[in-house]
Parts: sequence; C-alpha cells; structure tokens
Amino acid sequence: MPECPFTPPYPVPLAQKPGLIRRFYLGWWKSWLDMLHGRAYTMKLGVTQLPAGRAFMVNDMALVEQVLDDAARFPKHRMVHDMLAPMIGNSVFVSNGEEWAHQRAMINPAFVHTNLKRAFPLMAAATRDMIARMRRQADAAGGAAMDIDPLMTHVTADVIFRTIFSVKLGEAEAEAVYRAFAQYQTVSQRAHLLRMYRLPGFGLEWRARKLGQKVRAVFAPIVAARVAQERAGERRDILDALLNARHPVTGAGFSAEQLVDQLALIFLAGHETTATSLGWALYLLSECPEMQDRLHAEIEAATRGGALDYEHVKALDGVRNLYREALRLYPPVGFLPRTSDTDLTMRDKRIGAGELMLVAPWLVQRNPGNWACPHTFAPDRFATPEGAAAMKEAWIPFGKGERICIGAGFAQQEAALILAEIIRNFRLEYPAGRRRPEVVARLTLRPRKGFGLIVRAR
Repeated sequence: MPECPFTPPYPVPLAQKPGLIRRFYLGWWKSWLDMLHGRAYTMKLGVTQLPAGRAFMVNDMALVEQVLDDAARFPKHRMVHDMLAPMIGNSVFVSNGEEWAHQRAMINPAFVHTNLKRAFPLMAAATRDMIARMRRQADAAGGAAMDIDPLMTHVTADVIFRTIFSVKLGEAEAEAVYRAFAQYQTVSQRAHLLRMYRLPGFGLEWRARKLGQKVRAVFAPIVAARVAQERAGERRDILDALLNARHPVTGAGFSAEQLVDQLALIFLAGHETTATSLGWALYLLSECPEMQDRLHAEIEAATRGGALDYEHVKALDGVRNLYREALRLYPPVGFLPRTSDTDLTMRDKRIGAGELMLVAPWLVQRNPGNWACPHTFAPDRFATPEGAAAMKEAWIPFGKGERICIGAGFAQQEAALILAEIIRNFRLEYPAGRRRPEVVARLTLRPRKGFGLIVRAR
C-alpha cells in the first residue's frame, strides 16, 4: 500500500471498558464512539450490561455476515423504530417481517427514478447550483474559513428533492432541514440513552416529535397537493410512483400519512448520509493539497476541459476511491442495531431473543485484522489487490445482505460528481492552528462544530 498520508481525527479509545456512570456521561455529553475502549476494535463479540438489558457488539466478520445476511432471523431492533419513528413513522426502514416485505414490494418500482443514467441530469443541475452558491460564499468569506456542512446538506437534499418531487429545494427549506435534523439527532440519542437506563424521558420524546414534524413540513404540502390532483398516467418521479403503488396482498394504496412516512425516509436517507460523508471527504482533501492536484489532473484528463458527463464520472477512479475511503473512516451510520428472533449461542455467549445486537461499520472498518493502517487516510488502498479484497469483505457503510441500502449506487454516483465538480472549481485548505473536527456519532457521524474550510476558486 502507498505511504499513508496522515491519520485524521477519531476519539482516542479508552484504556478500559467504562462503568455505567461514565458510560452515561460520555453518551450524554459526547457520543457512542467515546464509550469505546481499545479492545472494542479487535474483539470478536463483546457484551455490555445496561439497566434495560444487555447489548452485544458483533465484530467478527463471520458473525457480521451471519447477522446482516439473514434479515428474517435477525430483524432490526426496536430501538431503530424508537429513535426514528418521530421523523419517518413506520416506514420500510424501521419495519420488519411481512410488513417490511410488503412495503418494500410497494416502493421498489419507485426506484426506477434513481436509475443512475436517468438521475444524472438532476444531479448535475443541483451540483451546478451548489457550485454557484459556493462561489458566492467563498467570495464573501474573503479567504476566511466557511462551514461547508450546510452546503453539502443543501445539495444532497436538492438532488433527492428533484428526484422525489421534480422541483428544486430552496435555501430556506434546506436551512430548516439542516437545523432541525441536527437538533433531532441530539434529542433522539439522549432520549434513547434515558430509555436504556430506565430513566424518565424529561420531555425529550415530545421534542423529537416536534423536530420530526419540522422536517416533514418541508415536503408534506407538496404531497398533499399532488394527492389532490388527478393522477396522471405518466410516473414522472418517485412521488407519482408511490401514489400508484399497491399493497401486494390487499391492493390498497398508501394512506396520506403512510406516503409522508415513506417519503420522509427516502428524503432523509437520500441526503443526510451522503451529506455527512461528503463533508468528511472534503475535510480529508483539505489536509492533502497534493492529492487535490492529482485528482484535478485526473478530472481534466477525463473531460479535456469539457463538462462532466455520466461516462466521465464512472471513469474517475481516484475520486471514487477518495469517497470510498471517507466512507470507510467515517461511515455515516456507525452502528446497525439488530436482534435475534430466537435464543441462540454465539462464541459461547448465550443471547436471548429480543436482546440488542450491534454490528458496527465503525469498528469493522477500523479493525486491524481487516485493514492495513486502519486509522489512516489512504484512498489508494482500494487500487491494491489487498484493498479490493478488504472492500468486498469488510467495507459495509451501506450495510449488507437483504437490507442493504437500496440507494447505494445512487449515493456513490452523486458523491463522485459533487466531489469532482468541487475539485475542478476550488482549492480547499484546512485553517492553520484550527482544531481538527471532533467526530460525534448519533444517528449519523457528524462533526461537532461543522467543517470550517478555506475555499479558494481555481
């Protein structure tokens, strides 16, 4: 593997497993990542006793595959519903069993609109608008650091907004989504922590519902207006496809509330995870000026100075490897909660039906048994036989198995396009003397205080 450029920030593992009181403190004021001790990165199967029950950390790759590949035997744990229901209701992401299978059958036809070649013009249009916004903000900043986190939220939300509703997302709506979801992550995590410790909720669940309503209110009026129209024969976008969806057994369509649930999921999953991973990718680039030059040369060689098109983006291996490495180091969803439908034994540990099992992309992708130099930033690793093999076996930012993220290809194409356009239009610098971003793992892995980068037009 080529020389590792540098080791980007991550919480220093604790020397030993924290007790109940310290775990609560770290979970409340910091995040789940700060609770991890050194052995968590190499252990096969760990267990933690909490007041509400035990939590098992599944880290051995054979066990990870067993859990993620069998959705029927290892459904999503109820904590997924508890943490996300105020935002996305009982949509396909949080449901299990037959209900999940029926919902998936209803929404699958809608994803024809995420076909990569078909969606590319929408992505390109949203990206052009983003570049114009970045130019204005960079000019206004005059060489000072600017927060690129809201910019990434806006462009990814705009892409999915155009794909779902065939309309652009305005700046006011994008700002509302960014602020509300940032607050929601903190409130939802703390509410869950209180549940795990069997403590009163102190109004946090009510606050989570209010914040969820703020995000849903961004697009609920569009849904209501489209429902009130006569249904056209042409399915022009995801919303039209969902309006025409029918339950495979009963033949019923989605109710208005169920429709908003599914759209809230598609909207959030379609932009939040991509936005946070793009932010980390741009931060990593800001620390590596030589890599920016190399990728800029790759883009110019592919396009010969012309516009980036669908085939160009497919051919940008360096840009794609940059994004893969950002997803490895900072998987947007750091922990995947599962449970077992029956009692079972794993590595001599008895796990009861319904107990919490956690598969952690954060740990799998930083395990020295899976990756060389696991904490260092080295995108070129994916160009080696060893890196390619590790990617097939131990790269799980989109999950794995039957419930792998249906939008994985969409997100990777979108991210490669956005990164390429930013690289060809701007130089990024990390401000001298500024503290490195602090990773906070709640629903997604965000920086505590945003990404303050200096952006200069080329």
